[in-house]
Parts: sequence; structure tokens; C-alpha cells
Amino acid sequence: MSFSKAKRFFQKKISIHKTTVVIIAIMGCVFTAIRCTNNNEEKEISTEVQYSDYAGSGKCISCHKEVYDSFVHTAHYLTGKPAEEQFIKGSFTPGSNSYHYNPQLHIDMEKTDSGFYQVVYYKGDKKMSMRFDMVIGSGTKGQSFLTWRENKLFQLPITYYTEANQWSVSPGLRTDKVVIDKAITSRCMECHSSFVQALGDPQLEPMEFDRSKVILGVDCEKCHGPAAKHVEFQAANPQEKSGKYIVNPASLSRQLQLDACAVCHASNISKTKPSFQFIPGKSLLDYFRVDSLSQVAVDNGNIDVHGNQYGLMTSSKCFRMSDKLTCNSCHNSHANEKGSTALFSQRCIDCHSTTDATFQTASHKQVNAIDKNCIDCHMPTQPSRAIAVKLQGEEKMSASLIRSHFISVYEEATKNFLKAQKK
Repeated sequence: MSFSKAKRFFQKKISIHKTTVVIIAIMGCVFTAIRCTNNNEEKEISTEVQYSDYAGSGKCISCHKEVYDSFVHTAHYLTGKPAEEQFIKGSFTPGSNSYHYNPQLHIDMEKTDSGFYQVVYYKGDKKMSMRFDMVIGSGTKGQSFLTWRENKLFQLPITYYTEANQWSVSPGLRTDKVVIDKAITSRCMECHSSFVQALGDPQLEPMEFDRSKVILGVDCEKCHGPAAKHVEFQAANPQEKSGKYIVNPASLSRQLQLDACAVCHASNISKTKPSFQFIPGKSLLDYFRVDSLSQVAVDNGNIDVHGNQYGLMTSSKCFRMSDKLTCNSCHNSHANEKGSTALFSQRCIDCHSTTDATFQTASHKQVNAIDKNCIDCHMPTQPSRAIAVKLQGEEKMSASLIRSHFISVYEEATKNFLKAQKK
């Protein structure tokens, strides 16, 4: 190679090398800038659905006051609330405000000027005090309580059990020692609040939450979708009556209606995307892995009656023989109908005519006013394994009785019902 050719060759190589160095340097600057920007920004996750998309149920009152006034008395609305006196069911009166683990260890529920607390005493000495920050549960069966520690939520060790009107150890916690480290996941909050803004990595549990961006309770927007855009549009266009930018569950397909309920009432699901990203009108399968129920498991009683009403109902013959039965066929989400046996039974009769030949069974013929109570025989209450608490002075756990949503023939329940009717 001549000297001039060699010179041109090395000049070209040097030029390429310089270009490469410049590109790497630019990439490094960009990467550093991104890191600096991220470090200076708030840690909120970038998600599809944000707190700012929600209006809050208070904005619904001006147009839907009658529905709102009815809805605020439902278990859905009350299933998550701030720890205020009006929402806490248990007593703080001395003599009725304690749970004793043993003669030396007990917890008192105490009210002070700064709030409500669970206070641990050992051998008469005060050891620690934990603040009530949230009430979880409407109080129909009971209530558990959560406390903030920085940006994380933890379950308090003592629960209120309505059926016994007593304080008890919280479900799932040890009964021989005070447990204070049961962290609350985003999936827990998804069924007791309409939205909580998460902080940090969505894959890490327990999740950190933005304490200023919490919508407690299963509120209007849990079933109708985030409503900020709807409220803005309707306020600017009061003549528009069709309801823009909002979900009317009745207009959804049968499966999408079921999906909106299943997000909280189907315990055999696991999320594949961050919590609170599923909203009504979307397919549950895009956000959760849904395991089908085994009919054998249902028949053998291996499915708990709490939290899986969707799985139990969809396994029932009533559901499988119908092309329109949904949760809302029996439940009016806007009204507190708890305990209205005759009302629910009438909704059974809407599909099962008492004049049909198939209805004229030996058991049915023994029932007085059968259209007033189908429920106690075909959807009896059963003890829950998930909601079982240790009451003071008792050795065995006390389980809440919850109505089964596996609609079927329960021979023992039918015998007991017919026997009670004759008394």
C-alpha cells in the first residue's frame, strides 16, 4: 500500500472512531438526563387509569340525588371508610373495649382527642399504641381496621365481630401473640376502595400508596367507571341526557356485566396487570388470570362461600341453563336489600313459575307461601373458612355465616327449614 493510500485509510478509521465516540457520549448524556429527571419526579407509576380520572361520588349528587341517597346505605359503599366514630361499630367504653390474649396480655380500644387507637398492655404496662386509620367492612359481618406506617398500610391485630358484638383477633392472625406486621396489598384495597394511587414499582408488595389519593368504599365509579370527564361534559352540556363518558352496566354484554362484579367477588383470580387498571366495560381476562371452578370442588364443599360468589353462581344449574342471569338479576346495587328474603325469592319466581309441573315437588308442596322464601333451602347460609375469628373465652374459632351462591338442592337445609316451619 502506498503512503497516500495508507494515510487515507487511517484518516477514515479515525473519523469512524470519532463518530462512534460522539454517539456513545450523546447516549450517555441522554441516559443521565433521564435518570436525573426520574429522580426529581414524584414516584407515581405511569398507569392507564389515574386518580385525576375520578370525580368522587359527591359530584354525582346534583344529578342523581335519589340514587345516591339510597346507595350510601349499602354494604358496598360502607366497605371502606375513614376511621371516624360514625363508621366504627365496636365499643370504646371501659369494660367492653378489650381483647385479652391471656391474663398478662391484652389490647384496649381507646378514644383520644387525636383519634382511635388499639393499645397493647403487658403485665399492666402500656407497650405500644396503633392508630385506626381506615375501617374495612360495612359491619354487617364485622370490621377490620388498617393503620398507616409511612406509605404502607397494615392490618391492626383486633377486629370487631358483629355477630357476637365483640372485639376479636383479626381473621388469619395468631391468637397467642400480638401480630402487627400483616401488610395490606393493592389487591386487598382493590375490593374495599374505588381507587388508590400506587407509588413505586407495581410488582413490589406490599405496595406503597399515595395517602392523599384514596377513594374509599365501592363507590359509584367502581361500577360506572371514572367519571371526571363525564361530570365535566354534562356540566357544560346539561341538555345532553344520554350520559357521555360513563358506563351503564345494563348496556354491557352479559359477560362484561359479570366481569365488573367478579373483580371482587371471584376469589380464584390473580392479577396480570397493576391493580385498579381494570374498569367496568373491559374484559377481566385482559387484567386477571381466572381459574375455572371445578364442579367436583363445589360439590365437595371445597369452595369457600366468602369472596367467590361469582364462581359459585356460574357453576350453578340456574346460571348454566340461562342466557341472561347475572348478579344484577337478583341484586339492586343502589339499595340496601340485605336480609330481604321475600324480595330475593320473588326474583327467583320471575324465572321459576310456581304453576309449572316441574315446580310441584314433594318438598315445595310442604312450604307455606313458597314464593316468600326460596332462599333458605336453595342458597342457605354456610360457615366461612375465610372469616373465622377467635372470641374471648372460646377454644374454637367462630365462623361467619354467609349465604351460598351455589344455587342447588341442599337436603339438610331443606329438612331444617321444613322442621322450623312446623313449629
